[in-house]
Amino acid sequence: MFTLAEVASLNDIQPTYRILKPWWDVFMDYLAVVMLMVAIFAGTMQLTKDQVVCLPVLQSTVNSKAQPGMSGKADFTTVETTTGQGEDMSMRTVSFGSAPTVTPDVPLSRSASSQSQPTESGQEQKKELKDSLGRKTNLDFQQYVFINQMCYHLALPWYSKYFPYLVLIHTIILIVSSNFWFKYPKTCSKIEHFVSILGKCFESPWTTKALSETACEDSEENKQRLTGAQSLPKYVSTSSDEGSPSANTPMITKSGFKFSADKPMIEVPSVTILDKKDGEQAKALFEKVRKFRAHVEDSDLIYKLYVGQTIIKTVKFIFILCYTANFVNTISFEHICNPKVEHLIGYTQFECTHNMAYMLKKLLISYISLICVYGFICLYTLFWLFRIPLKEYSFEKVREESSFSDIPDVKNDFAFLLHMVDQYDQLYSKRFGVFLSEVSENKLREISLNHEWTFEKLRQHVSRNAQDKQELHLFMMSGVPDAVFDLTDLDVLKLELIPEAKIPAKISQMTNLQELHLCHCPAKVEQTAFSFLRDHLRCLHVKFTDVAEIPTWVYLLKNLRELYLIGNLNSENNKMIGLESLRELRHLKILYVKSNLTKIPPNITDVAPHLTKLVILNDGTKLVVLNSLKKMTNVAELELQNCELERIPHAIFSLSNLQELDLKSNSIRTIEEIISFQHLKRLTCLKLWHNKIVNIPSSITHVKNLESLYLSNNKLESLPTAVFSLQKLRCLDVSYNSIALIPAEIGLLQNLQHFYITGNKVDTLPKQLFKCVKLRTLCLGQNCITSIPDKVGQLLQLTHLELKGNCLEYLPATLGQCQLLRKSGLVVEDHLFDTLPSNVKEMLNQDTSIPFANGI
Repeated sequence: MFTLAEVASLNDIQPTYRILKPWWDVFMDYLAVVMLMVAIFAGTMQLTKDQVVCLPVLQSTVNSKAQPGMSGKADFTTVETTTGQGEDMSMRTVSFGSAPTVTPDVPLSRSASSQSQPTESGQEQKKELKDSLGRKTNLDFQQYVFINQMCYHLALPWYSKYFPYLVLIHTIILIVSSNFWFKYPKTCSKIEHFVSILGKCFESPWTTKALSETACEDSEENKQRLTGAQSLPKYVSTSSDEGSPSANTPMITKSGFKFSADKPMIEVPSVTILDKKDGEQAKALFEKVRKFRAHVEDSDLIYKLYVGQTIIKTVKFIFILCYTANFVNTISFEHICNPKVEHLIGYTQFECTHNMAYMLKKLLISYISLICVYGFICLYTLFWLFRIPLKEYSFEKVREESSFSDIPDVKNDFAFLLHMVDQYDQLYSKRFGVFLSEVSENKLREISLNHEWTFEKLRQHVSRNAQDKQELHLFMMSGVPDAVFDLTDLDVLKLELIPEAKIPAKISQMTNLQELHLCHCPAKVEQTAFSFLRDHLRCLHVKFTDVAEIPTWVYLLKNLRELYLIGNLNSENNKMIGLESLRELRHLKILYVKSNLTKIPPNITDVAPHLTKLVILNDGTKLVVLNSLKKMTNVAELELQNCELERIPHAIFSLSNLQELDLKSNSIRTIEEIISFQHLKRLTCLKLWHNKIVNIPSSITHVKNLESLYLSNNKLESLPTAVFSLQKLRCLDVSYNSIALIPAEIGLLQNLQHFYITGNKVDTLPKQLFKCVKLRTLCLGQNCITSIPDKVGQLLQLTHLELKGNCLEYLPATLGQCQLLRKSGLVVEDHLFDTLPSNVKEMLNQDTSIPFANGI
């Protein structure tokens, strides 16, 4: 048997869950405990006391005479006498009807003698004994126990036997139904997380400080006391407009209150000074609340589960009430039992008494009363669930009582949990609303940010970039620390994934700042800061998801030299750029656009006369309209990469000042238009790599000023002799094609310094190749070359030689004559390097400071 303490543990809910237990749930828990006690009490009494007590029903003589026609059945009356101590009990006299019967516990001799003397005198004698001794049965103790057990199962109604266990089962089901939403795997983790966060938000010092701060801001007296205070720490405005950044606002005005850092207890209330540890905890709470909201607000499983378990309890209450009302009258004190064991005991009917009937009936009435109360509470719960929309929760009262006007309304499970909390104490949800406010979070971020990122710590993160400039990269921070603007010698400032970036007037101290990176960072600037950036900023990188995220003040930086735009600039959003034209950028020289353009934006032509370099890197979107290129007469470098171009655009042939053209990663199959490049007298570098070019037309000879030609990753099968007529060619890249032969005319390229033919089908090297004595880079890897001529030693300026991936058996010893070649510049298999003479290997292993040039 289990104890009451063990049963109570079934209803043991963690104390922290009490804030999600409204009064009806608490009351139903108490009712369930009382019902458990009823079940335990009834079960204990039923197990510890006798079940039923039965006595045989003796048929009277009158009844037997009234039925003379019954043949084949014995009517008998027994008279029981006691001998000695009662150890031997037997029948003294038996009267028979029409059929002989042997009665148990009667000796055979006596039965036989009784049968041999069936006289009327015997009946008279029996009557006299009966009158003197009373009516006796012929059953012993064991037979009574047997009959009691039989009749307990046959005569006693099932509800009398199983009532305590039914009450126990029903109560356990009701308890489980009440607490199932706390234990269900898909809801318990959310509930535990919510309760944990809610408790921390309620007890957080930041909650009190933030609410007190809003009260201070509303006080005119406090505002007067704060006049003239120093600027640390600085608080932003608590209005929703200023608390949320807007990409359409080019600049912001300086706002917020300033508190004295020297005399905090005198200048401002103590609540405005935030302990660092408290700030870190509050910062973590804001993050938890944000993530929890995103995780919970998109579903209503908790609400549905609670409604479902309430409906189950209501249905359970109706079911219990219906069937219990039918069986309440079956619990009776007296019962008639007819066991089919006449051949064992000689009796067919017994009258039994159930000594627990009275108590069980009282307990059943108590149980029905409890169930009725429980059911009415369930009905009230259903009324509450459907009376108001519990999937919506508004902090309207909190917004009215405080300055946190940006607390958002929540929905679904998040809203339902807050409604449940309000049934416990509305103060919890009010204080919780502080952590849903962006204004409150921005205040905390600003304070914590300035605590964490001091001037000394920022100085440690300053590094030197490839251009030997001092650079600071701030990544995924809540804002821009004030100490950043004290780094007056900084040249490059990178702000990445900082949604609340604000650039104050203090940036005017950074006189060396010329390059700014805004990566997914819609920064807002103050008026004074904008004036400084407009006059001093030279290079700006902006990375965005949508063009609307580009700060509008970018288009007003009149002294900007370089602008890099990386993000979505599809045809619809191109209109957004037109709203703030680039025509103010009169000094812009370099424009880099990495996007998905279908045409060159018309507003780019506003600065076209000043551009010297235009780079467009598409994501595979076909660039169709290129007529605007004709206006870019001063462009010297043009890159159109991954634009799905099928031919060389004719608009390019109008760019008379073009020096370098890069058409990488397009779909160009033929370059017959290359003859038109003869009009571009300044064109020296042509990059047509990563296309689908099959052959090179002979008209390429007209592009006489060409110094670099890149044709790698195409479908070339041969090199025409026309290529080798370009006497000024210094770099030729035909890697990863299907070229099988290097023409002997390659020896005509006396100025060739870099030759790349890796990844082709070349099997032999012409001797004329080694007449190009100015070669510094020679890449012959991944071909079918079987031997390297000894004339390779004539390449005295060779610094890089790639031979890996061929069919070579040895390396020529003449490599030792290439005095500038070192092992780091020799790319071969290890076993081939071992075939060289020892003196050559020693020479190649020598360290040298000669710079390696792998291109122009």
